[in-house]
Amino acid sequence: MRVAIVHDWLVTYAGAERVLEQMLKVFPNADLYSTVEFLDEKSRHFIGDRVVETTFIQRLPFAKKNYRIYLPLMTFAIEQFDMSRYDLVISSSDAVAKGVITGPDQLHICMCYSPIRYAWDLQHQYLQESGLSSGLKGWFAKWILHKIRIWDLRTANGVDEFISISKFIQRRITKVYRRTSKVIYPPVYIDDFNELDSVPGDFYVTASRMVPYKKIDLIVSTFSKLLPDKKLIVIGDGPDFDKIRKLAGPNVQLLGYQEFADLKSYLSRARAFVFAAEEDFGIAPLEAHACGIPVIAYGKGGALETIVSILDDNPTGVMFFEQTEDSLAASVIEFESQCSKITPENCVKNATKFGDFRFREEFKEFIYNKYREWNQLK
Repeated sequence: MRVAIVHDWLVTYAGAERVLEQMLKVFPNADLYSTVEFLDEKSRHFIGDRVVETTFIQRLPFAKKNYRIYLPLMTFAIEQFDMSRYDLVISSSDAVAKGVITGPDQLHICMCYSPIRYAWDLQHQYLQESGLSSGLKGWFAKWILHKIRIWDLRTANGVDEFISISKFIQRRITKVYRRTSKVIYPPVYIDDFNELDSVPGDFYVTASRMVPYKKIDLIVSTFSKLLPDKKLIVIGDGPDFDKIRKLAGPNVQLLGYQEFADLKSYLSRARAFVFAAEEDFGIAPLEAHACGIPVIAYGKGGALETIVSILDDNPTGVMFFEQTEDSLAASVIEFESQCSKITPENCVKNATKFGDFRFREEFKEFIYNKYREWNQLK
């Protein structure tokens, strides 16, 4: 079986790249394609010595630092890959990878992290956060996104089978593409985090890249204003760092970027991990669980599928249901009164259900079953 895996872009080692890493373990001889490849030496370990086939965008000016500005061109560029020699094409996509062109004798399976978020239901949020909700540039951006939506819907017809990373994304795929999909949760590297600390600290922790939708500003302002007697450790860096630092009270400590060993140390000693984003899946809370600590999470999106509520058996966390200071503060207070119900063992056990071995087994089984069905129809 000749296999190609097509990824949107290779510029860092993050959530989608962890999924790609496991795909490459299932199909070690697969050829790898991407619109661009700008991985540094530290980040490229997961692809080994593979030669990545890229598009003409790789050679365009400023592409290394600002590859996203070429998104309108990527829809054209991804269609230029010649997939004709492959039996199986797997696209790893939340943007353009699923747009590769395949023929009637080829099986195309898309691991879909989401339909293009900034072109569909989150368009207005992204335009506002980018300062493009009005004016001439705003109208141009809206027109581009309109064209991308047309392209995105058309290329969904070229996918034979969809895999979604959560039930939340499964619903989004149904809404946008009117297609069914198989839920296979992404891999969480449990063994990297599994470290129970017998002497927990007196602080809460959150860790994330500081961009608007992660809502780190909400967490910091809540602890600073409404929970001044609770200590909060904030790990991570990003565009909003200076803005968030201005919100921090004396009980909030911003550490910026931390090495993995330090991150794991803080996680294993924290009272709980605080998570305020609406995520498609959400790996960070499960990494916290792997360290044996509870999670206080916004009750929407993937968190509803990964965190066991305090109201259920063997709970692993507490939910809040409005992205407001009052709602988050109330959930922290509820956690303080109910935390005895949550054990480190339950947290670790819950995280283990989402491990990387489980992902490889489910992914491999689904792919091979669909490939056998496909060949029977030919």
